[in-house]
Amino acid sequence: MALIDGLKNDDKRQMLVADCMNLLETRVANIGGISGIAIKAGYATIKGISPKYCAGAVERLLPESFAALEPLWNEGLETGDAVTHLTQNRSRTADAIFSVTDIRIEKSTNSTIKGVYGKLRVSAKKHVEEVVPDLAQILDKYSKN
Repeated sequence: MALIDGLKNDDKRQMLVADCMNLLETRVANIGGISGIAIKAGYATIKGISPKYCAGAVERLLPESFAALEPLWNEGLETGDAVTHLTQNRSRTADAIFSVTDIRIEKSTNSTIKGVYGKLRVSAKKHVEEVVPDLAQILDKYSKN
């Protein structure tokens, strides 16, 4: 079953978005240090634009993100464990996700969003790589019938 198939059911898609938002909220809350302060401030700025902006962005990005992750996911299925494969290939997984967000941000007309993304993009890859195991578990949960 293709990852994108997990988005066909509206209820399932909404639960997927909620799980991704929980992962995002938890990760942002637990980031420490100087980069944590910057990420928390950036996240607060985006949420200040609209409290539902991030959830809407996650939902809009899911089809393209799933398409970008599909080759890695399929490699994992071939080896017998897609979750482990994504986890062992965290850098490639993060790059696949950023291939989608970078293009979207480039096309954005919202200067605040572009500015926040631009400031955080360099340090964000490390944080995305750190959540890949949890993200892979979420993907696995919703890729099944």
